[in-house]
Amino acid sequence: MKDYFDNFDVIEKNLKYMVQNHGEIYEAYEDFGRLVHEKGGPLDEKTRWLIKIALSADCQNPYSLRTHILKALKSGCTKEEVEHAILLVAPTCGFPKTMHAILCLRDVLEHEKETLLL
Repeated sequence: MKDYFDNFDVIEKNLKYMVQNHGEIYEAYEDFGRLVHEKGGPLDEKTRWLIKIALSADCQNPYSLRTHILKALKSGCTKEEVEHAILLVAPTCGFPKTMHAILCLRDVLEHEKETLLL
């Protein structure tokens, strides 16, 4: 799984480029995401992150999946809750997507122990 994340520096550089060259657009995007997340409805914080994990698992986007896993854990979700959200992907979206997401979760848990205080 490590090779999925070897390009984080490239992602960071690309994000920096986007912010520097299209800051107003990026800011609007961030504001929209924050509004939908916080004011879009009655779901609690943990549930919102678990849903985002399942959506990212279906999309097989390792960068957003990793980010959503980290944010879910930091918002109080347990490893078991995150794993359950990922397992729920299998019947609807497919077992390979679930396995990919479980691999990502395991990588996050292995490499972020100190940050997450697990």
